[in-house]
Amino acid sequence: MRIAILAMTLALTVVTGQLRAATPKPDVGPGRIAWFDITTKNLPQSKEFYGKLFDWQFTPVKGTDLAAEIVAGGTPMGTIRVAEGKISPFNGVVYVQVTDMEASCKKVTQLGGTVVTGCPFNLSDERGAIAVIVDPAGHPIGLYSKTPLPPAPSPPK
Repeated sequence: MRIAILAMTLALTVVTGQLRAATPKPDVGPGRIAWFDITTKNLPQSKEFYGKLFDWQFTPVKGTDLAAEIVAGGTPMGTIRVAEGKISPFNGVVYVQVTDMEASCKKVTQLGGTVVTGCPFNLSDERGAIAVIVDPAGHPIGLYSKTPLPPAPSPPK
């Protein structure tokens, strides 16, 4: 359960952490890594480390000094943010692109995994949809579709 809560917190940070609306929808193809998040206790130190290690640049996330967008070769590819509480092995999430979010979430449960409560959901500005799932061994991973989920049907009157 703790894993699911941590994964959901991270997924909500992607939406409520005010990632820049100008960030384009990733389109790397189904089954490929589309986005990732790294958490840290020391944002300046981690930015310096990863910047020197991988030649990454960092763009501030609008509205907070607790996160930055990771940019490689001019392309936004993830975020690095200050961890809430103790860092655990589940504080970073990789998002894999899928073609059909609803079908993928259904397949997760058929294969013995769990879709975290509250997922999937649409990102702001029609940038697609994400879900955090937990595999049968307990490891969280994110799903990303560049296509937003269809609107929920209206309840009958």
